[in-house]
Amino acid sequence: MPGAVEGVEQTRFPVGVSVRAITAFEPRNPDRRRFGALQFRSGLVLSSGHPRFGGFSGLARLNDGRDLVAVSDRGYWLTARITSQAGKLAGLDDAEMAAILGASGRPLSRSGLYDTESLCIADGVAYVGIERRHEIVRFDWAGQGVEARARSVPVPPEVKRLPRNRGLEAIGVVPYGPLKGALVAIAERSGKEDEPTLGVLLGGPQPGLFQVARHDGYDITDLAFLPSGDMLLLERWYQPLRGVGMRIRRIAGRDIRPGALLDDPRLIEADLGYEIDNMEGLSVHLESGRTVLTLISDDNFSFLQRTLLLEFELLP
Repeated sequence: MPGAVEGVEQTRFPVGVSVRAITAFEPRNPDRRRFGALQFRSGLVLSSGHPRFGGFSGLARLNDGRDLVAVSDRGYWLTARITSQAGKLAGLDDAEMAAILGASGRPLSRSGLYDTESLCIADGVAYVGIERRHEIVRFDWAGQGVEARARSVPVPPEVKRLPRNRGLEAIGVVPYGPLKGALVAIAERSGKEDEPTLGVLLGGPQPGLFQVARHDGYDITDLAFLPSGDMLLLERWYQPLRGVGMRIRRIAGRDIRPGALLDDPRLIEADLGYEIDNMEGLSVHLESGRTVLTLISDDNFSFLQRTLLLEFELLP
C-alpha cells in the first residue's frame, strides 16, 4: 500500500485487531448453552489501537460466514476474514477499514452523512441506512466493494419526518415469499416510549408503511431475515443506573405488509448478567445446514464499553 500523503486523510487502511474469547454467555452459569430459542456458540471481545475502530452498528457475514463486513456510525467500513477453531470464533484476519464513499467519490462523512447505522448486503448490493439524515444509500458491493460510491434510494416523506436521532436503525432485503426482493427499513423509535415505531417497505410488489410494536423500553437496533422470509428484530434498552439489555424477536414473514402492526414473541432476552454490551448489529447466515446469528456491539468509542462479536445457532 502506498504511504500516506502528509495532510491527506487515508480512506483505506489496515487495522490490527486483538481478540479475547468469550467462553460462556452467562458467566455465573458457564455450562449453560441454551438461551430461549438460541444456543450460544462462541464470542469474541474485539479491540484495536486504531482511533477509527469502534462504533459498529451494522453487520453482514458473506461467503458462508467466512467474510465479515460492518459499518461504523462514523462512516467507515470494516472488512475482515473470520477465523474459527473447533467451530468457535477465533479471530479476524486481514482486517481493513475504509471510508464509505459518497456519489462524488469523497468520504460520505464529509457531506454530513456520517451516522451510518444499518447495513445489509443482498444479491451483490450493499444497503446502508443513515440515521440522522433519514436516508438510504446503495453500493455495488459485488463489483467494487469498499470502493463503490453511494447511490440514493428514494424514501417516502414519512421517513424524512422521523426524530433526528431515532431514525433508520434496521434494514434488510426480503429473501423469500410474496415480498421477495423488497427492502425493509425500520426506525429505532418514531414516537414516545413503548409506542409503535415506523417501518417501510421499499420496492417489491407491495411498497408502503407498517408499524412495529415496542415494549418494556426497548428500541429497534437491527433486523435480519431468515431464509424462510421470517424477520428477526434486534432490540436494546439503556438506562444510566441499570445498564443495558438486549432482545431478539421473530416476526412471521407472512405478517409483513403495508398497514400491519407487527408484534411477535421474543427468542432471547438478556441484561448485564450476560456477556452483552450495546448490541446494535445482527446478521444471519447458513453454515452446514445450521442457521447462525451473529451480533456486534457499538462501543460508542468509550473505554467503558466493549466491541463484542457473538454467535448463536437458531434451534429448530
